[in-house]
Amino acid sequence: MGTWVSSSIHLVLILISVLHPANGARHPKPAIRVGAGFGSGGCDLFQGSWVVDPFYPPYNNATCPFIEKEFNCQKNGRPDQNYLSYRWKPLDCDLPRFDGLGFLRRFQGKSIMFVGDSLSRDQWQSLTCLLYTAAPNLHYNLTRVGMISTFTIMEYGINVLLDRNIWDYIQVGNQVLKDMDRMVAFERALGTWGGWVDNHIDPSKTRVFFQGISPNHYNGSDWNEPKANTCQGETTPVQGSTYPGQYPPAVDVVKRALSKIENPVTLLDITTLSLLRKDGHPSIYGMGGASGLDCTHWCIAGVPDAWNQILYYLIAIS
Repeated sequence: MGTWVSSSIHLVLILISVLHPANGARHPKPAIRVGAGFGSGGCDLFQGSWVVDPFYPPYNNATCPFIEKEFNCQKNGRPDQNYLSYRWKPLDCDLPRFDGLGFLRRFQGKSIMFVGDSLSRDQWQSLTCLLYTAAPNLHYNLTRVGMISTFTIMEYGINVLLDRNIWDYIQVGNQVLKDMDRMVAFERALGTWGGWVDNHIDPSKTRVFFQGISPNHYNGSDWNEPKANTCQGETTPVQGSTYPGQYPPAVDVVKRALSKIENPVTLLDITTLSLLRKDGHPSIYGMGGASGLDCTHWCIAGVPDAWNQILYYLIAIS
């Protein structure tokens, strides 16, 4: 599969070794699961608001010493810290805090792999920090071989891997293109990926999650601040649980494509909760500084911690 799409569209696959292998039977449809229920009453984990939490952030650039430069906003000189204090709160329930030690016990001898581009690296970086700060006295190893980075916690035999992929062309049959309609390219790429999941993933051994569309914030009119040209200078989330602007068109493409996959895939539908965080990007405090404004990626600690909090909860209740 090869495709190149704009920076607002990212293909992120999360592969997780299952904790309790099943009998190998093929799972029936529906394959896509969105917003898994919370308790007997049910709760949409992806609809809610950001609330101030005095115990946040769960870590910082001092307690997690290996945050990469482009995500390390505090070390890069970001002067405000309020953006670090927000916790995601679903509308109808309380999302349990990330339990790093529980994660280590549950995943002993297992692997989790993030496959994608720089936004998958954002989420991978968040998870490595959450695990490291939960047990900083354990021995860990962080390596990179080619395009694969591996964070290993020795005592538990856990590997958290990142397979980095950057696409710069589109292949349709035997034809190679440098560009085409982005949504068409994205949907075709997802179709190819879905076929790979059905043909190569054994759901009795591996669980598949798909990270939803992570939005950018380059136009203040989208969040009712027309004087804000970008995310630069934003220090607080959008208030409430409703984003006033339009949703990325890729959201519908993802849901349509995932519904065609036979094997079970869980969608981490992170778009709404991330849209509300216009303040969470590196802005001028990323890799490129003032000359490389970044309203696409996310500061670490930050929004990806909520993605991983939900990811772990969905694993824990399954």
